[in-house]
Amino acid sequence: MPDTPGLLVSVRSADEVDDAIAGGADLIDVKEPARGPLGVAEPEVVGAVVEKVKRRVPVSAALGEWGPNALTEAHWHLELKLDYVKWGLAGYAHTPGWGEDLLDARRSLPAGMEMVAVAYADWERAKSIPPAEVAKFAKRFRFRAVLIDTCVKDSKTLLDFIKPAELAELVDGLKRVYTKVAVGGSLKPEQLPKLKGVVPDYFAVRGSACAGGKRDGVIDKSRVKKWKEALG
Repeated sequence: MPDTPGLLVSVRSADEVDDAIAGGADLIDVKEPARGPLGVAEPEVVGAVVEKVKRRVPVSAALGEWGPNALTEAHWHLELKLDYVKWGLAGYAHTPGWGEDLLDARRSLPAGMEMVAVAYADWERAKSIPPAEVAKFAKRFRFRAVLIDTCVKDSKTLLDFIKPAELAELVDGLKRVYTKVAVGGSLKPEQLPKLKGVVPDYFAVRGSACAGGKRDGVIDKSRVKKWKEALG
């Protein structure tokens, strides 16, 4: 039997932590949804979330889209006790030798903090790297974690850009080399039957776990529970 995926819930403040964990979150992510798919929250907000979680579950933080000053801009975030950090690759040119700067950044992270490689399924809209290339890169350089997500947050979901069979192949290939995989992309619990063969380590949610199903809403414990129950 395949393992049951865990649930990653993105919060925008420490006030949302207890409802997320009480609802069944297995990993807490911190982001500011008003700033994009991986919008960076202020370091004080991230620090307050880390403090509120009290090591009950791992904590990750979104640090925006990658750019030349990404590490400098994340200076205070990298001082915090985070398990994972991630930058998106929107606008990142798919040129020969791409990724060297990401590897340099990974080497600069504090001990115990992992960089997540991010693949946008809607990579053409994001002007990013195709997911298969990100997966190949992550496997080659032994990334411990990968997120497969969508960049543009509109009415579309991950399944508008990638077929379940293709997604399952990506996820399985990464898990075979002991990489943890999170799958996001504005999915809803009702879509899980279409994803029967897709078994990531985590499904990553924000909008569908918020009041009104809106990503700029407030985490709703009953919606988190609904996700957890759907995962079995």
